[in-house]
Amino acid sequence: MKKLKLSILLAICTVIIANRPAKSQNIKSPELAVKALEVLSADDMEGRKTGTEGNTKARTYLIDEFTKLGYEVQTDTFSFRSTLEPVQGINLLIEIKGQKYPDSYIVISAHYDHLGIKGDDIYNGTDDNASGSASLLAIAAELKKKKTQHSIIIAAFDAEEMGLQGAKHFVKHPLVDQEKIALNINMDMVSQSEKDELYACGTYHYPFLKEPIENTAKHFTDIKVLFGHDLPNSGHDDWTGQSDHYPFYKAEIPFVYFGVEDHPYYHKPTDTFDKLTKEFYMNAVAFITAFVFDIDKEFKSKLNN
Repeated sequence: MKKLKLSILLAICTVIIANRPAKSQNIKSPELAVKALEVLSADDMEGRKTGTEGNTKARTYLIDEFTKLGYEVQTDTFSFRSTLEPVQGINLLIEIKGQKYPDSYIVISAHYDHLGIKGDDIYNGTDDNASGSASLLAIAAELKKKKTQHSIIIAAFDAEEMGLQGAKHFVKHPLVDQEKIALNINMDMVSQSEKDELYACGTYHYPFLKEPIENTAKHFTDIKVLFGHDLPNSGHDDWTGQSDHYPFYKAEIPFVYFGVEDHPYYHKPTDTFDKLTKEFYMNAVAFITAFVFDIDKEFKSKLNN
């Protein structure tokens, strides 16, 4: 199994096609993401903690919005224990068949849960991670307009804040055979940066991804796409194990994780919609969306047959 995964990586590395980035002006859905972000991080979502009414309300909203876009949403229920009590989480999954390589999948993921209510405080989680789950809707809207070569799975994971439980469940019980998953693109905290900096984490582990990311970034001059936060033995500065891409990494599935550095509102009740850096967020959504289409064109694996 490990030898097969390594051969897939080597095959991917050898067939990168450079300089074919999507144009930023062709991405029309960032405003959709901003609207969804405001809804998902509102007080009436009660912080979207797994197993709560607020989490159910957020999930219902996402299902409704995906359905309006014309998608059929699959719900995948799983159970786990938190502080000895059983908890139930629900992942949302959408499968979109590719035209050229239908048996090779790119999983685009973000978690929709957050920390809920603590005492009198609502932990709205605007950046963490209403921003990523709202971005899924924007990407889904673009995928309705333009077909991809590879198949796509859009995954809104639950229970990330309780130990990456939704992603762990998905990797153990994927929608398709695990060997068909060629890449995970994960988003977690992509809406808050006063310095207009978005990090692409994972290229230390998968160097073949760096050039395609750079090629797409050339067309987005209003955002700084940086690399890093993935060096082993660098402690908390290593984001490899800090979000839903980690179970994919453990399963030897390549990943790239897009996110911002920690800010004063991280995991605090002040992570609210009014702190949004709107232009940065819209640029980040447009860039990640463009990267999805670019990487779909730019690589192959042995699964592409």
